[in-house]
Amino acid sequence: MNQMEAKEVNEVVEHHGEIIELSIPNKAEFVSVVRLTLVAIANRVGFNIEEIEDMKVAIAEACTNAITHGKNTPSESIDIRFTLQAAGLEIQVEDKGKGCEVEKIKDPQIEELNENGLGIFIIKSLMDDVVIHSEPDQGMTIIMTKMIG
Repeated sequence: MNQMEAKEVNEVVEHHGEIIELSIPNKAEFVSVVRLTLVAIANRVGFNIEEIEDMKVAIAEACTNAITHGKNTPSESIDIRFTLQAAGLEIQVEDKGKGCEVEKIKDPQIEELNENGLGIFIIKSLMDDVVIHSEPDQGMTIIMTKMIG
């Protein structure tokens, strides 16, 4: 590890546990704000361009899922929490919508692919760890983790 990489690792460890929270209206036009916020945080933490692009797609999918399936009213918000970790970033996207039975979410089969139902599959493909919490009428929380490198 060269001196520059060591400095970046020390900065990440120094900020371990710090939380940045963001609430956006339940409207698609605010997803770009979330993506821009993610880019700024991920760049500061030390992710490379490819990792940042993966996270941008994943967070956009999570927010779009919350807007589409959360069934919130436009006056309600979607809450996003970025938690800096020693070697990565945890991103939590929470809606206050109708929720679902998580165990019924299945990975799509090649022969039945369509535009709908791919969001969670895409998120799982791009992130290192994905946990979904949901109960009927209690909303849904998607927790995504990406490790540096």
